[in-house]
Formats: sequence, structure tokens, C-alpha cells
Amino acid sequence: MSDLRLSLAMGDYDRTRPIYDGRVKIDGVDPICMLLSPEEMFFRAFRHQAFDISELSLSSYAISLAKGDPHYIAIPVFLSRAFRHTSIYIRNDKGIKKPEDLKGKKIGIAEYQLSANVWVRGILEDDFGVKPSDITWVRGGMDTAGRPEKIKVKLPEDIQVEAAPDGATLNQMLIDGEIDGFIGPRWPRCFEEGHPNVERLFPDTIQSATDYYKHRGIFPIMHVVGIRKALAEQHLWLPGALLKAFSESKSMAQKALADTSATKVTMPFVEDNLHRAHQLMSASDIWSYGLAENRNVLETFLRFQHSQGLVQSKIEVNDLFHPSTTETYSL
Repeated sequence: MSDLRLSLAMGDYDRTRPIYDGRVKIDGVDPICMLLSPEEMFFRAFRHQAFDISELSLSSYAISLAKGDPHYIAIPVFLSRAFRHTSIYIRNDKGIKKPEDLKGKKIGIAEYQLSANVWVRGILEDDFGVKPSDITWVRGGMDTAGRPEKIKVKLPEDIQVEAAPDGATLNQMLIDGEIDGFIGPRWPRCFEEGHPNVERLFPDTIQSATDYYKHRGIFPIMHVVGIRKALAEQHLWLPGALLKAFSESKSMAQKALADTSATKVTMPFVEDNLHRAHQLMSASDIWSYGLAENRNVLETFLRFQHSQGLVQSKIEVNDLFHPSTTETYSL
């Protein structure tokens, strides 16, 4: 019996590379691996169901579940996680000194339903009393004019979302002061290029994220791995095989990162930051997969989605994942 030949779309990360290069095998699967950007993967997955297995936006996936028409079923593999205090950029000449000053401002977003934006709005409301309805959201392309929401959403009437003017990009609007800030997973190009009037809302994002983790115990989840539902129903062993392979791949990456005899990533202070992360999170696995280890994080995200009007009825955490991947055997 030959292995299943399945397409697999995922990001180019240290934690996925052992699957891509073949060091980690997926039981029963001969994968056709594609390393793609999140924007391309998610658009093709949610618009055209282009892949058998795909990294998915947690937000878009949860919305598809709430609508009752999901093409994919997820497993608790979280290929992207990030503290999103880094994701808020402001014009420093608009009177914005603290999060509360965002009230009444115009803030650019590429898509309202992006997972990063859900987390940022939830943090702003929970920790600083800034509600989504306090801000006017200007939606558009960052560097190319026009960008559709990959999944159509219907928002509450008190949420103000405006389209960027025809032909305008959010990057240029931020440069020209036509918007007061930007929120998103990628930094705006003008910030990267050192524009003197564009900076992060939180000057010390590491300290802000550290304080958030100490207070909330949350390391935000951005992406899950999804399997085409028809495949998971036909091959009941497949979700578990994928969870096993992605877990092995991550473990291999973590062992390499911890070997600081020669740094595996092109950045200084790797061992210092790794030690700092372990001290903060008090866990051997600072990038955990699995439902039990991440229930609080997922429940918080689903609460944010519901309160922000992205889903009409709140989704339960247990409904997110294929049932065969919510528990594992032990020796």
C-alpha cells in the first residue's frame, strides 16, 4: 500500500523545516510541500480550498466554523504565535502617548478579522478600556491599493470600518498623516524605513509583553493546521499522524535552537533570549502544542472574537479541533 500523496502548505519556519526536508516523516503520507507566505496560503485555502493540508489563520478558521461551512478541520498545532504589543504603530504627532489616546483616532488595518488584530483589540479593551467601537478602522492594502477580506464578515453597527480611498495604500496614508496609526502582523514599510513620525505605541515591546504574560499567562496563538474535512473523515488516522509529525518537527527545532555552541539563527543574543523566555514561562516547552496546554489562550481568543462581533455565537474550544487530536496516549 502506497502512502497518500497530499498537498501541504505551510510557512518556512525552523519548526516546519524537518517535515519539508524529509527528516521527519508523516506516517502514511507522501507530502507535496509548499512553503508560502501567510497571505497567499490563507487566501488560497479559504477562497479556493487549494490544499489538502494547510496552515490556517485561527481567526478565519473560527469564523468558518461559526458560519457552519468549514472546509477544513484543525489540529492543535500552532505554527505561529506572537506577542502582539509589537503590532501597534502610531503617528507621534497626533497626541497619542498611551493606549487610551487611541480613542477617536483613525487606525489602518489590512483586514478586520486578522488574528493579530483580534488579539490587539482584545488587549486594548481588556487592559486599557479601549473598545473596538472607540476607533474608526480604515481598511486597505498596505503597499498595494485594495485588499479584500479573505472571509466576508458582518460587524455590529457600532463598529466603524471605512475603506481606504481608491488608489491609496495604508503605508502612504500613514506617511501623509491621513490615518493616525496602523495595526497588523507586519510592520508598515515606512516604520522599517525609519520615518521620523511613525513609531510603536509601546516603546519597549518586550517589557510590555512580559508584563502581559505575567498578568494573563497568555502567549497568543495566530495559526493552526487544518486538514480538508473530507480527508479527515475518510482517513481517521490522518489527524493524529499530522499532530505526531508536527510535534516531532518542533522538538527537533527546539533542540537545535538550544544548542548554542554555534547559533542556528542569524541573530545575536539567542541564548540570552531563550533563557529569558524559559524563565518567564516556567515551562520546558515555551511553544506548546495541544488543547489542554493552551485552553486558556484559545478561550480568550474566542471570547475576543465574539465580543468584537466577528462571530454571532461563541464557539467552544473543544469544537475547534478534530477529536482524535485532543488527547494523546502515554506510556
